[in-house]
Amino acid sequence: MPIFETLYRRVMEFSRRASAPYYLALLSFVESFILPFPPPDVMLAPMSIARPTRAMYYASLTLFFSVLGGLVGYMIGAFLFEQVEPWVIDWGYQARMQTVMGWFDRWGFWAVLVAGFSPVPYKIFTIAAGVLSLALIPFLLASLIGRGARFFLLAWCLAKYGAAIEARLIGYIEKIGWAVVIAVVLVMIYFYL
Repeated sequence: MPIFETLYRRVMEFSRRASAPYYLALLSFVESFILPFPPPDVMLAPMSIARPTRAMYYASLTLFFSVLGGLVGYMIGAFLFEQVEPWVIDWGYQARMQTVMGWFDRWGFWAVLVAGFSPVPYKIFTIAAGVLSLALIPFLLASLIGRGARFFLLAWCLAKYGAAIEARLIGYIEKIGWAVVIAVVLVMIYFYL
């Protein structure tokens, strides 16, 4: 039984539901300030493939709620960081937080702008911006530009080339899925030993 192909087809089916944009908006919002959530790309990508004509709408929705959530993250950093800091440490984000704070000290606005394409989670940038009292308007502007570029580029690429990619992906999805599982297990073994 093809496990990953079945999973992929279920994700694509969910992406076509009328309620999917609400979940995308919610994920985009909470991902910007709550640490264990995945980036909204995980929903934006299949939704853009499933409905290419709506891809730019989905990117706009993702951007709006991501930046709105970023504002919440900024406020958490500015006013509640002492209460949140133990979670940052427990979830292993302390080193990343220190790195981001160093970037803010050095580059400020540009650090947030680059955050849209950085492997460091955006939520770390939003909270750190509040902790360091980065000017709010430049923070929001950089978030709009950086996150917007990421989401609109992803949505455009998948709307334009998604059908061709999907057709090829189905043929390799089981191999890719098992390769990812093996890689995750090896990384976990490495870090726990």
